[in-house]
Parts: sequence; C-alpha cells; structure tokens
Amino acid sequence: MLPALGAALLLPLQAGALALDIPGNPRLVHEEVEEGGSYALPVAPWADGALPVRVQEGEVTRQAWRIVGSGLESLQIMRPLRDQLVAQGFAILLDCETAVCGGFDFRFATEVMPPPAMHVDLGAFRFLSAERSGEGDTTERVGILVSRTATQVYLQIIRVGAPAEGAVIAAPGAGALAPAVPREPAPVPDDLGFALESEGHVILSDLAFQTGSAQLGEGDFASLAALARYLADNPGHRVALVGHTDAEGTLDANITLSRRRAASVMERLATRYEVPRRQMQAEGMGWLAPLTTNLTPEGREANRRVEAVLLGGE
Repeated sequence: MLPALGAALLLPLQAGALALDIPGNPRLVHEEVEEGGSYALPVAPWADGALPVRVQEGEVTRQAWRIVGSGLESLQIMRPLRDQLVAQGFAILLDCETAVCGGFDFRFATEVMPPPAMHVDLGAFRFLSAERSGEGDTTERVGILVSRTATQVYLQIIRVGAPAEGAVIAAPGAGALAPAVPREPAPVPDDLGFALESEGHVILSDLAFQTGSAQLGEGDFASLAALARYLADNPGHRVALVGHTDAEGTLDANITLSRRRAASVMERLATRYEVPRRQMQAEGMGWLAPLTTNLTPEGREANRRVEAVLLGGE
C-alpha cells in the first residue's frame, strides 16, 4: 500500500502521469525536459563486454534529487520507489546493486548526469529500470539510479515516453522543492562608486560564466563598465576582485575556481576597459563567505558571485 502522501498524487495517473513519493526530505537540484530525445535504458547487467539496453525516443525527463542528512540507505530509497512503480502498472526490468549490475563497467556505460547534480560511488550504488504500456502502442520507461555519501543520498530519475503532465514528481509534503526559477540578476547600483565607498564592497551581479568554467562570458557587463569608470576617476584607489562559490565540492577546489573566476574578471577589466593592473588584484574565498543558505538552488546561485572590495588608496 502506498504512503498517504503518495496516494494523494494518484489522481494525475488518469492522464498517464508518473507520480513518485520520494522517501526522506528530497530536494530537486536539477531538471531538464528534452522533446524528441532518446534514452538508452539498461535492462540487464553488464555482461560479455556490453550493457543490454532498450533505446526509446520521445520526451525525456531527467531529474536529480538530493536527500541530505536523512540516514537512509540506498535500498531504503529504492524499495518504496520500486513498489510505487509496480502499483502504477510498471513491469520491473532490472533491479540490481553495484557488483551485480556490473560495477565500474555498468556505471560508465549508462547515462549519468554530471556533477554536482549527480554523484555515484563506484562501490555502492543501486539501479532499477521499469516499463509500462499505455494506450495504443505507447510505452513509458523509467531508469532510477541511487548512490550515497556519508552525508547525503543522490537520486537520478530518467523517464522517456509520450509527454505526460505532472510526470516524475514528489509528494509536496515530503520536503521536495519545486524546480528553481532562474534568478534574475540583481541590478547594478546606480552609483557603484558610492556603494563601494559606503559599504566597502559591491557585488558584480550581472556577470555570467560559462557552465563549469572560470571563463567569463562574452558581452558587455554594466558592472564592469561602472567599476572601470570609478577606477579611472580615482587612479589612487585599488580594488580586490574576490570570487565566491556555493558549498558543492572541496574547499581547496572551490578556492581555486573562485580565484580563477576573479582573475578572469580582472583580465577583462585590463584588456577591454583598460584598467591598470596595479589597481586590481584577484582573490578567491571558495564557499567561506556565503550570502545565504546553500540548502536551496536559489541560495547556491546567489552565493556564486564575484565582488569588488575597496582596498583604499596607494
């Protein structure tokens, strides 16, 4: 029998939607929907140098969930999801763990979303695949991958099939968050110089970096133009460009990334805006100085930033 919260989501199934009540306190950290995509669903363990799959085209929904500090083991996450799939008319094709799945070979032969959305411990993961037939010749297939670290569980759910309103969702009362709405950049202060001198620092809020990179995106950034004007008007003043990250990953790696991003900003100011390098230096704080919580996607996005800190005159 499904938990009460999960049962409350059975109504959308009349329209063919898949509804899953994820145990613990799940948080949706990544979601993408690809129309006209394809997914190679593993249907048996790795064997004889190959992974048996069923490739299906259709709408592909990919979700990554995080369950933090619950103490739940991977089996405690997978078992209720398996039961719910069976209750909703799915046939289980594969239900395995680490060595039985094929270990290293299985993990690198199947689709896994890149970090930080998903992390797989090569010595401890579980995988489940299932399918159900719908009206006409339609088939819906689902692959679920679970792994964990000492502090959190990583859950990946990939569904492929005809479009289904409300597919692959967690019970509202289970602690899941809705997909993050892209955050609009905070406006650049009208008088950046005044903000620098009165507050001691200012966030360069309109900067955009290439995904997973320290390379500053192309285009004109109002914050850099304003900062360049201020430094030109005050040639005796100096600023530190300080990079900040969210709390994903190790401190050393994040300090390195944040410093490289700050250096990228300094290079842009020097080359495009002709700011003398003697007026600037680049530093990185990693995740040591957050603006807000790192427990939500919106908070982590806000914490990823570069600030200009006024150092005073020469």
